[in-house]
Amino acid sequence: MAVLELKQVSKTFGSGNTEMTAVAPLDLAIDAGEFIILTGPSGSGKTTLLTMMGGLLTPTSGQVLLNGQDLGQMTEKQRSRVRFDQYGFILQSSNLIPFLTVAEQFELVDRLSKQNHDGYADQLLTALGVADEKTSLPAKLSGGQRQRVAIARALYNHPAVIFADEPTAALDSKRAFQVVQTLKSQAKEHNVAVIMVTHDDDLLAEADRVYTVVDGKIKE
Repeated sequence: MAVLELKQVSKTFGSGNTEMTAVAPLDLAIDAGEFIILTGPSGSGKTTLLTMMGGLLTPTSGQVLLNGQDLGQMTEKQRSRVRFDQYGFILQSSNLIPFLTVAEQFELVDRLSKQNHDGYADQLLTALGVADEKTSLPAKLSGGQRQRVAIARALYNHPAVIFADEPTAALDSKRAFQVVQTLKSQAKEHNVAVIMVTHDDDLLAEADRVYTVVDGKIKE
């Protein structure tokens, strides 16, 4: 069974003469360990599609299923719990709290989840080559280091799915390639589905599957 499945999911905004179709009805199934890239021009519907998958936006029609459970049938509290426990998010800005050190980013998650991950942060940071930066604030890190810490943070809760929205947009080509290779390797190693939005055609060869989104329609 797919870890994430979309069944005839669509999204429209407005009504009547002002109605706009952001995402046309589509079906999509993504397995654990797959690295998927969504690409296409600005305004094509990629981010809208990603936010519906991530439970941040409700589809106009259709179902988003996580391990067979319909996000649309959950309460907002339940969806919030899914986003915290089952999803990891990596954004262009790296989504790190600016006044917390690298180590404190993970300590905060432990306090919020009331769990102790017993050195898992150290394992991730070591695997991603940023273990020496545990006492650093995000502003002291390079762009590539921040994104690798963000990847570690996204993996920390053992999520089922990671969503990455233009995570390499602010990086040079070498760093961008490194970040994408890291995402791909971590997807395989941790059996996590990774869905990344990017405009960079040079990165597409790293994906297991590439989907192009144009005018709200998707094709592989």
